[in-house]
Amino acid sequence: MATARLLWPYLWPHSRKDLQLRIIASFVLVLVAKLVTVGVPFTFKWATDALVATSTGVAQAASAAPISWLVAAPIAGVILYGVSRVVMALIIQVRDGLFAKVAMHAVRQLAMQTFEHMHRLSLRFHLEKKTGGLTRVLERGRVGIEQLSRMFFLQLVPTIIEFLLVCAVLLGEFDWRYVVVLAVMIVAYLYYTVQATNWRMAIRRIMNDSDQDSNGKAIDSLLNYETVKYFSAEKREAGRYDRAMAVYERSSTKSYVSLAVLNGGQAIIFTLGLTVVMAMSAGDVLAGHVSIGSFILVNALMIQLYQPLNFMGTMYREIRQSLVDIDKMFQVLDEYPEIADTPGAKPLQVTGGAVRFDNVVFHYAANRTILRQVSFEVPAGKTVAIVGPSGAGKSTISRILFRFYDIAGGRVTVDGQDIRDVTQVSLRAAIGMVPQDTVLFNDTIRYNIAYGRDGASDAEVEEAADKAQIGAFIRSLPEAFATPVGERGLKLSGGEKQRVAIARTILKSPPILILDEATSALDSRTERDIQAALDAVSQNRTTLVIAHRLSTVVNADEILVLDKGVIVERGRHDELVKRAGVYADMWNRQREIAEAEEALKQRLADERAAEGEKVAPPQAAE
Repeated sequence: MATARLLWPYLWPHSRKDLQLRIIASFVLVLVAKLVTVGVPFTFKWATDALVATSTGVAQAASAAPISWLVAAPIAGVILYGVSRVVMALIIQVRDGLFAKVAMHAVRQLAMQTFEHMHRLSLRFHLEKKTGGLTRVLERGRVGIEQLSRMFFLQLVPTIIEFLLVCAVLLGEFDWRYVVVLAVMIVAYLYYTVQATNWRMAIRRIMNDSDQDSNGKAIDSLLNYETVKYFSAEKREAGRYDRAMAVYERSSTKSYVSLAVLNGGQAIIFTLGLTVVMAMSAGDVLAGHVSIGSFILVNALMIQLYQPLNFMGTMYREIRQSLVDIDKMFQVLDEYPEIADTPGAKPLQVTGGAVRFDNVVFHYAANRTILRQVSFEVPAGKTVAIVGPSGAGKSTISRILFRFYDIAGGRVTVDGQDIRDVTQVSLRAAIGMVPQDTVLFNDTIRYNIAYGRDGASDAEVEEAADKAQIGAFIRSLPEAFATPVGERGLKLSGGEKQRVAIARTILKSPPILILDEATSALDSRTERDIQAALDAVSQNRTTLVIAHRLSTVVNADEILVLDKGVIVERGRHDELVKRAGVYADMWNRQREIAEAEEALKQRLADERAAEGEKVAPPQAAE
């Protein structure tokens, strides 16, 4: 009932009078269809009685009616039966067509609300959940809403109406005993169905969980295709997937066996009820209380009731399953966004784009502090770099600035405005990001670059690509900017993906720029080529550079050295090198590695040149 109350506003949309009229019209058609349905067995009765009267000649003795009427009466009954069946079928199809828009509108509205809510949930929520599992919740929720609305409005309610009409016919044509037998049979049938279905639901939950688990493992493995190949772990992944599928196999087998038990029990209960009613009717025929046509009538009514009653088991099962699936969707909707706009939050007003961290304390877990009293400022239009060893908390700073997480202490401001007091949309619109690990949409290069600014023209997209020094490469491809990049951009190299990310940020043209290891995926030569583009992009923009390669930050206005969540050094490149501290040590080590790499390249080049001189043919004398 709680789920039904939550779902009701979507099934009866108060703002859509047209859909409400469709629901009312559907109910009217349901009533008409059931009246016709219950009327169909009467055509059997009339035709049977007419055939009996014709074959025995009773009618001839009673009146002077012509023999042609006696022949026509059974035929008329058969024709009326056919017409009734056609009318019933047409009404049902019209009803289903009318209600389709209502059901799909509910599916669309709730699915969209859930999808939007998933994007509002915090980064922590998505890091803790498997993407495949969330998509299955969304998919099953959509199916559940459609099935529940159709089952309730188009199956459950019509079945109840038909049952009441059959009771009225039995009471009118026969007596109360038939109604009692029918009621006992229905109660026994439904009780058995409920108990057996509840037993099956536990099995179905295990089956669904195992299905979700196996699906999540498959998606996780395929998304990490390259990693699997790096470690030759195909068999390991296959075994992991097979173990999950083995659980699904066992639970699915139990589900099918339990379904057979359910269907078998339902058939036995209905057959016993049908047998008792038919025996009572046969006795009444022999006693002369009713005609043979009435015997046919009660049989047709019971057989006709069997189909919706048999479907009642499936209906209960599907409604319960749909409620479980919808409940999981509502559980996602009940997840409270960890990061939410404060009441009365206003859009960020960017005047210069100055960023300030003031005694910031942050931890992902209470017992693990990442940043400790971190304070620094990135003046408007200036570039500040943050360097340090892995795990020092460098990338955490960019996540805090984007407000993916809220800090435990201190303040973060943009032009003096606390980022917790402004809307998240306006804050993120003012910040551009070139991340360390670029993941692209499975679409074209043009789409991925244009993602930087909604509504950007083709010319603007191509200009951004040129500034990121990838335009010429894209135009050399057979499909140019219409080239698909594949799942997560796997059809492009790491450097190409990074350039697309840079072009996307260039197109966004934000006042604040974050470069989070933006050249980490590039080789030294490509890095030098693209660094000029990054310098041009960051010109007159407030830029925060998070870097591992110190060669990319030598021109920064200030460099912060972060170690174990604390700023241990700060200053310009030359100052820090002269200080002979942590930064100088990092710089010297990286320079030694770079010099060793250059020496190795030169030696290999010299060896290739010497090898070439040995095999070169002698020059002919002039």
